[in-house]
Amino acid sequence: MARVLILGANGKIARLAEHIFADTTDSDLRLYLRNAERLRDFADSHTLVEAVEGDTTDVQTLIESMKDEDLVYANLAGSNIESQARAVVQAMHAEKKTRLVWISTLGIYDEVPGKFGEWNKKVLGDYITNYAAAAKVIEDSDLDYTIIRPAWLTDKPEVDYEVTKKGEDFKGTEVSRRSIAQIVVDIAQDPDKYSRESIGVNKPNTDGDKPAWY
Repeated sequence: MARVLILGANGKIARLAEHIFADTTDSDLRLYLRNAERLRDFADSHTLVEAVEGDTTDVQTLIESMKDEDLVYANLAGSNIESQARAVVQAMHAEKKTRLVWISTLGIYDEVPGKFGEWNKKVLGDYITNYAAAAKVIEDSDLDYTIIRPAWLTDKPEVDYEVTKKGEDFKGTEVSRRSIAQIVVDIAQDPDKYSRESIGVNKPNTDGDKPAWY
């Protein structure tokens, strides 16, 4: 049974992952978010789920929440994402935790080719810069990380994806949030999966100058 701490537990991908965990695994979940009441009903209806309140820049609260956990899954956002990354790494070191799954974004290595890459860079702007800085914090640490770089996200109820590795051109333009959530759950069940890797994730055959629905 995996014990998983989910940071940013009210995010869209995180919520999907939480339901997959609860429905298909015996994982013990600790949900970390600024307002725990948002997930109180979900936590109260599942015996292996606990909701705790905290900010992801608060190192001491992070440390307390990491006790007894096997894996930390960070589903974070915000202009201070680099500071959040530093706090998570510091807390993991303090608690001697190593396994981290970190959700990032496409384009942080300038790995998106062609017109889609140009469009993506123009639309996302500083968002890419901030997420690249956060990813560097993770990669420069000695943690056993997996960085996930999704394509543009959809709410399609499907698990359909392919993976590219760091140093390879990114493929496709879109991927479902459910696909990303399933990858997170799969890693929690098999912690060696994508160990010390940064993976791009897209739905096959969605190449184009921008997402078809944009």
